[in-house]
Amino acid sequence: MFTGIVTDIGTITAREQRGDTRFRIRTAYDTATIAIGASIACSGVCLTVVQTGADWFAVDVSAETLSRSNLSGWGEGSKVNLERSLRVGDELGGHIVSGHVDALAEVVEAKPEGDSLRLTFRVPASLAGFVAEKGSVALDGVSLTVNAVDADRFGINLIPHTQAVTTLGGLKQGSKVNFEVDTLARYVARLRDWVKP
Repeated sequence: MFTGIVTDIGTITAREQRGDTRFRIRTAYDTATIAIGASIACSGVCLTVVQTGADWFAVDVSAETLSRSNLSGWGEGSKVNLERSLRVGDELGGHIVSGHVDALAEVVEAKPEGDSLRLTFRVPASLAGFVAEKGSVALDGVSLTVNAVDADRFGINLIPHTQAVTTLGGLKQGSKVNFEVDTLARYVARLRDWVKP
C-alpha cells in the first residue's frame, strides 16, 4: 500500500528485454535499505525490486503491466515518480493507493491558472463513475484532489510544489498517465451493484 506522496524522482538507466522487461532505475533512496522483494510504486505501478546496486534498483515488468500502463514508453532517461511502501505508523498524507493501475487517463487540456497548472483528463467511460468532485485519484502515483467532473472528464490543479517534486509538471495535451481510482470509490460501487433494494 502507498499514499500517493512521491518521495523521489527516479531515472531509467537501462531497459532489457527478457521473458519480461527489466528496468534499472537510478534513485536517491539509500538502496542498502531496499530489500529484494520490496514493493516500490513506480509512476503509480506497484513493482517488486529484484536487484539493487549502489544508487539503483531493478524491477521486472510483465507484458500485462506494459499493456495496461504507460510503462511501455519508458526508455533510458525517462523520469519516474517513486514512493516506497507505507509502513505502519507512517503519516498518511495523501490517500490509500494500491499501485494497481485501472487505465490510462489522457490530458485533454493543460493551461496555467495563477501559479498552478490546470489539467483536464479523459478516462474510459466505464471508469468515469468512480471519479467524484473533491474525491481523490492517483495519477502516475500522485495523490490528487479532483476539482471538477463532467461525464468522462475531470480536472485537477497542480500547485508549484507538486510540479517541482513529481513528473506531472511536464504534462501537456495528449500526455497519458497511469490512473487509479480511489479504493473507497471502488468498494462503494461494488456494494451498490451487489446489494439490490
